[in-house]
Amino acid sequence: MVDWRAVGWGFVTFLAVALFGAGLPIVGQLGAGIVGGLVAGYLAGGGLLNGAVHGAVAGSLTGVAFVIVIALFGGLLGFAGGGPFGSVLAGTGVLVLGLLVTIVFAIDSAIAGAIGGAVAE
Repeated sequence: MVDWRAVGWGFVTFLAVALFGAGLPIVGQLGAGIVGGLVAGYLAGGGLLNGAVHGAVAGSLTGVAFVIVIALFGGLLGFAGGGPFGSVLAGTGVLVLGLLVTIVFAIDSAIAGAIGGAVAE
């Protein structure tokens, strides 16, 4: 069973650290995933597997939230530059790339969540 309180705190922590880490494009976002996953895994407890699941869920939710915001922004820029067709292409391209970003966020958050779950035990 998923502890949504732990996932929620991991999600909020991920977003907060990501906002401050925005100046460091790669290290900042991956660091945010690690911190958010650690928080979710630690609060969920239950060992490696339970911590990994909670970290992955928190990272995936954060990745989806980022992708939605960035896809809307990409669609608006595409509309300004190429009309409706440009908007569809830009938004779709960002969504496809966003799936990869979501997977990366989930993986590093799951690893950190497993560590957090193990520490909580």
